[in-house]
Amino acid sequence: MSDIVTFSIQSGSNGNCVYIEAGRTRLLIDAGVSGKTVRTRMAEHGRVPDDIDALFITHEHSDHVRCAGIYQRMFGAPLYITESAYRAASRGLGSLTDVRHFVPGDSISVGDVVVHSFRTPHDAADGSVFVVEYEGKRLGVFTDLGHVFEGLTELVASVDAMYLESNYDLDMLRDGPYPWAIKNRIAGKNGHISNVESARLVREAGGSRHRWVALSHLSQENNHPELALSTHREIVGGDVVYELSSRYEVSALRVV
Repeated sequence: MSDIVTFSIQSGSNGNCVYIEAGRTRLLIDAGVSGKTVRTRMAEHGRVPDDIDALFITHEHSDHVRCAGIYQRMFGAPLYITESAYRAASRGLGSLTDVRHFVPGDSISVGDVVVHSFRTPHDAADGSVFVVEYEGKRLGVFTDLGHVFEGLTELVASVDAMYLESNYDLDMLRDGPYPWAIKNRIAGKNGHISNVESARLVREAGGSRHRWVALSHLSQENNHPELALSTHREIVGGDVVYELSSRYEVSALRVV
């Protein structure tokens, strides 16, 4: 089978993890969800984390990395993380036996797939996003972007499907309960991208290649799933298939 199969295990500030399989290769991207939860939610799609060939970490914020050590000890997979992100996170990870560093911009071969990494301006030690490529098909995992940085539109245009950050609605953020320092951080060039920015990114990239776009990393306080979807549909139009990555449950099985 030449498809990429994937699902979101969880997405949001309460924890992030994406499962991807292609050919004989199984990956997890990010480790912000407990090992028990990962096992339970993967079982809903007939998968087990013990089969994972590699764990990739986008950056060292706790909702993406806090359980990386647990995953390695439970599931035995090597951990791919930048050296800066590892230094920033390592004290909380416990004993690790197989850590492999990459530099954003590297392309890493793991079994049947190639994982392409790209640097982001998110306020982390060394943030990355990934494109997983298998037999000409490309799946993007694009969250914690900072802002729509140079080259991102072309990167989005290059994939067949993607998990794409749509973090906040600007009005909800502005009128919400957060202190102004946090509001400015979220909306600033090193924070997150809004529903409008995310939708404009899809529109400018052109949607003809995209089989689906899974809106991801939605804020609980400053967004609603229905609002993220309606903003995208209003701005993008056309026949783009949208899905949502939940903060609370595993997604449907998705195919690229």
